[in-house]
Amino acid sequence: MSGRITLNLDRGTDFRLDVSFEIPDKGITVLFGPSGCGKTTVLRCTAGLERAGGRVVVADRVWQDDARNIFVPAWERRLGYVFQEASLFEHLNVEGNLHFGLRHKDARGGLARFSEAVELLGIGHLLRRRVQLLSGGERQRVAIARALLMTPDLILMDEPLAALDWNRKQEILPWLERLRDELSVPMLYVTHSADEMARLADQVICFENGRIVAEGSLEEVLLERWPGQGEQGSSVVLSGVVTERSEMWCTAVVTAGETAFEVPDAGRNVGEAARLRILARDVSVALSEPRDTSIRNVLPAVVIGMRGVEGESHVMLTLEAGGCRILSRITRRSADELGIAVGTRLYAQVKAAAIIV
Repeated sequence: MSGRITLNLDRGTDFRLDVSFEIPDKGITVLFGPSGCGKTTVLRCTAGLERAGGRVVVADRVWQDDARNIFVPAWERRLGYVFQEASLFEHLNVEGNLHFGLRHKDARGGLARFSEAVELLGIGHLLRRRVQLLSGGERQRVAIARALLMTPDLILMDEPLAALDWNRKQEILPWLERLRDELSVPMLYVTHSADEMARLADQVICFENGRIVAEGSLEEVLLERWPGQGEQGSSVVLSGVVTERSEMWCTAVVTAGETAFEVPDAGRNVGEAARLRILARDVSVALSEPRDTSIRNVLPAVVIGMRGVEGESHVMLTLEAGGCRILSRITRRSADELGIAVGTRLYAQVKAAAIIV
């Protein structure tokens, strides 16, 4: 582990922050939850921009330890911080903004790191451009590159896509995926978007009212550990590889475990990694194999879990299908009439158009 954050903060209102969690050596840890639950406060306290009680250790460096009266000021903490709105210097062009990151006293590597950051974020063609002429997605990529040039031990991202429209989000998400996969620097990423969490997270920490209610790998949290995600939004994320593409039908095949899923073509090449998000409400079941159907994904499966709340109209099935676990939300009446129970063998049906790639 790269470190641990333990924070306690009582603002004298209805809000109290009381959290403790580990920071992995690399990858994206998503801090997820509704507005006002404490996610941004955790980032600000970790950065030293706001004072809370507790202990903050990053990369074996103690940034705060109240027991030993240690508090390293924000400007001495080796971190990069990316805000909702890209905070760029309007009087400088892109290259000038990036060189500002190299001025940090802990920045090392100079030109080599500059070239690496520019290549990693794909902004070489923007270096001479004034920041006023950048799109929202381009501004955020420049802000992230500047944060990397600080040679940080930790990168903090506070809803960096919140101010972008859908098209600009799709523009920047592949670059964030690349950072996750290629950097050896841990990142804490705040969002209340389930789509961003599913696309980017390695680890997830779910917040409610200043406390952690679930944490673990993305797959664990979605399948098992998050009691507050809500039945309507329940989903799983499967990691796979693109094995086929069809230009004629604008579809692709992503193989996860032993199961091949036909999905909308998201532009990934054969051999590239891909994540699939499948909502429980988009999975129906049948006891016999469907024929003459428009559903492109019909998967032999077995029920390995079943839960419901007395008085509610729906139940949630956990299905094992070719080495993958998926969820299916069906009516209690359907489950009863079909005689579905743990151990029932059936067919899961998933529309290709419903799978989020």
